[in-house]
Amino acid sequence: MARWLRPLVGALLLLEGAAALSFLHHRYEELVQALFRVQSQCPYVTRIYSIGRSVEGRHLYVLEFSDYPGIHEPLEPEFKYVGNMHGNEVLGRELLLQLSEFLCEEYRRGNERITRLIHDTRIHIMPSMNPDGYEVAAKQGPDSNGYLTGRNNANGVDLNRNFPDLNTLMYYSRDISGPNHHIPLPDNWKSQVEPETLAVIQWISSYNFVLSANLHGGAVVANYPYDKSQDQRFRSHRRTVNTPTPDDKLFQKLAKTYSYAHSWMHRGWNCGDYFADGITNGASWYSLSKGMQDFNYLHTNCFEITLELSCNKFPPEGDLERQWMANREALVAFIEEVHQGIKGMVSDENNNGIAGAVISVQGISHDITSGDMGDYFRLLLPGTYTVTASAEGYQPLTVTTTVGPAAPSLVHFQLKQEVVRKPVERKASGTRMNNKALQKKVVPRATRRGTQR
Repeated sequence: MARWLRPLVGALLLLEGAAALSFLHHRYEELVQALFRVQSQCPYVTRIYSIGRSVEGRHLYVLEFSDYPGIHEPLEPEFKYVGNMHGNEVLGRELLLQLSEFLCEEYRRGNERITRLIHDTRIHIMPSMNPDGYEVAAKQGPDSNGYLTGRNNANGVDLNRNFPDLNTLMYYSRDISGPNHHIPLPDNWKSQVEPETLAVIQWISSYNFVLSANLHGGAVVANYPYDKSQDQRFRSHRRTVNTPTPDDKLFQKLAKTYSYAHSWMHRGWNCGDYFADGITNGASWYSLSKGMQDFNYLHTNCFEITLELSCNKFPPEGDLERQWMANREALVAFIEEVHQGIKGMVSDENNNGIAGAVISVQGISHDITSGDMGDYFRLLLPGTYTVTASAEGYQPLTVTTTVGPAAPSLVHFQLKQEVVRKPVERKASGTRMNNKALQKKVVPRATRRGTQR
């Protein structure tokens, strides 16, 4: 189906009996009530859980949609939305509450598209990552809200500048042919991050998320990694250097999916800025250090983009319905993007899943790993790829597969255990060789985990 036609068809499907929703700003208590109301209306496909608490003790709630809430089903991808990371950028918070209510209502109505989405995807929605900052901004309200009032958390820290700086480690390791994926955290990282950041890092380390977006305000554009350029800004000067990831074309496609499904983001001219197709590489816009989207890509299997959704960071309630209608199709279409590329199981010869197996795609120097059950998900554009699965103690296996434009291709890997060569006693001239001489002749074959480029 043509790219231009898909958003229209999807929007028409969503118009089937769309109910009237309440368009209000929700303080913390009202947000909690709204989440639990959705959960009570759709108890069999939803679950609410908290990933931790803010500085001031407010829960960081997540609403999950799944046909088996609380359970990871093999080969079913995990998706997440995170809103209100900056406390005074509130549209994302309200859109995610609207999306939650919408998914529940349409599931109850039997909407085929929404039902299929919930049955085939485990969706996690966090309306507010910074509830403390929101309360500060909400006290002033949309009419007199300062541009930075409530942006930071209760400790005055910008949460989108608070993640471990893995970009610097990546740029250094790249210069010495090191990896740019699953970069380990510094030993002292917990002492350097805020409670909200700590909770999110532990959250995304506990779930094998595949695709994600975090929702911001102050511009209208879909922003994709890298956010931080290797040539960093100095003092107040912002260096704008396009800094693509190895998955740059894929990220552009993901960003365009949202932009073109949005009512006006794709037009490019918004808030006094112009972005072709309504998308931008983060570092090409301005370089940002210690951001969440780069952290997702460099430390986990998750591909995340940042959605800037409104010129006004705290839009009045009278504008919320218009904004919801502009974003509704885009929010659903972006979730559907998690179903592309390849996926499958990595198992041993007894069909036991192998966790942590490395999936490498020839020509794309960014690997992903299998989850606890051995299932993996690798987002890819349509094309033909050579893919290798490897795991410590097993022989690597390489296959060639073709990815189509619709559903992901199913590619399973069954790995054989590596044959360990045991030292064999040999005789030379009727004399048994001693261990020292034997070790010089028999060298155990080295094993590797993954591929380093």
